[in-house]
Amino acid sequence: MTPPLASQSNPVADLKVLVVEDDPNVRLGCVQAMQLAGIPVDGVASAEAGRRIVGPDFPGVVVTDMRLPGIDGLQFLRELVAQDTALPVIMITGHGDVTLAVEAMRSGAYDFIPKPFSPEHLVEVVRRALEKRALTMEVESLRRRLDHRDTIEARLIGRSPQMETVRRLLLELADTSVDVLIVGETGTGKEMVARCLHDLSSRSAANYVALNCGGLPDNLIDSELFGHEAGAFTGAQKRRIDKIEHANGGTLFLDEVESMPMAVQIKLLRVLQERMVERLGSNALIPVACRVVAATKEDLRELADRQKFRPDLYYRLNVARVELPPLRERREDIPLLLEHFMLHAAQVHQRAIPQIAREQLQQLMAHDWPGNVRELRNAAECLVLGLRRDFGAAPTPDARGASLAEAVENFERSLIAAELRRQNGSLSRTSESLQVAKTTLHDKIRKYGLAG
Repeated sequence: MTPPLASQSNPVADLKVLVVEDDPNVRLGCVQAMQLAGIPVDGVASAEAGRRIVGPDFPGVVVTDMRLPGIDGLQFLRELVAQDTALPVIMITGHGDVTLAVEAMRSGAYDFIPKPFSPEHLVEVVRRALEKRALTMEVESLRRRLDHRDTIEARLIGRSPQMETVRRLLLELADTSVDVLIVGETGTGKEMVARCLHDLSSRSAANYVALNCGGLPDNLIDSELFGHEAGAFTGAQKRRIDKIEHANGGTLFLDEVESMPMAVQIKLLRVLQERMVERLGSNALIPVACRVVAATKEDLRELADRQKFRPDLYYRLNVARVELPPLRERREDIPLLLEHFMLHAAQVHQRAIPQIAREQLQQLMAHDWPGNVRELRNAAECLVLGLRRDFGAAPTPDARGASLAEAVENFERSLIAAELRRQNGSLSRTSESLQVAKTTLHDKIRKYGLAG
């Protein structure tokens, strides 16, 4: 897979190479090749010296000769793999070392380079290994954050400006009591955002109650929301505590609120205004102090103009608004999201995480993702299970009517952002890789707000 290297603001940004080679001329040649490519590098003459540099979570890769004085390269490889199975180790082999090279690959080597080799070939192999190491360390960091569930970045994944804006807004809103309307296409993560609002707030110890307004028949949603007393209607054999009352002190999440029947909308509006709920079949008013978070994939203002949604309820729900971008507008987040979902699927299905070819990643980056993050998660699971899927070759304009120029700009922005991270922020290498003049690239970086 060819995911982007971490950005300079990330702790895994300072990746480097350790060259272990006892021949001083070969060692110098390897070190100079790395330096000319702009890659930080250290060179040592023995595995014993290398031991003192490479510890657990070493931020880089190791290039080692197979034949070394003292501890040989194969033994050194086995020590490194035992210490860190994800550390890429590249073996340098001589003409007669084919059998040893095969043994090295079986022992966990990332790749081997037979002598003689060109500096360009060495740099190419090292770059691929660095990309893998950067993503591995990033995913491991993500795994630790997921295990602790202590940061919003672990749950709303992505480094695009759109997701940074969403996370910043959620942190501002979380500990307030204001009602929130979440707007986004299917699969963009509206329920995850609602859950974050609850968990990050002082209400987190109270109940989080979710209700899909489109998943219940019209004759049941009234009872689900407001509850009922025994005998309130045929079949009501005992009292039912409503969702609103159950969420008292916590958060009530109303998904697909656009599908709520008009009669129920009127009653909900009254609850939001008075913060009182009245069960069916009862005259008693019960005070409630829950925060209401509503989610919709539709334009509620437009529905209100067409008399398909109550305008007063729309304005009551739309106090604070969180808009979630579709995945096609933040394509630079696809590699990290893909790795996250593949990691999860691999754990669930007890499978290895597959290697994704550059061409396949380009297809994934170009796909329009009408199902958004949910569709990407399903694709990641298919990849882990070895199921083939065709994602086409090119993005299409925004389904809501974006022009061709806008679609092209969105795609261009995502490719530049991804390549900048893959090249560790280097403008020169990015311009070379994308085959565009450095001045043109600089202008585009400023245009798309990718600087800094």
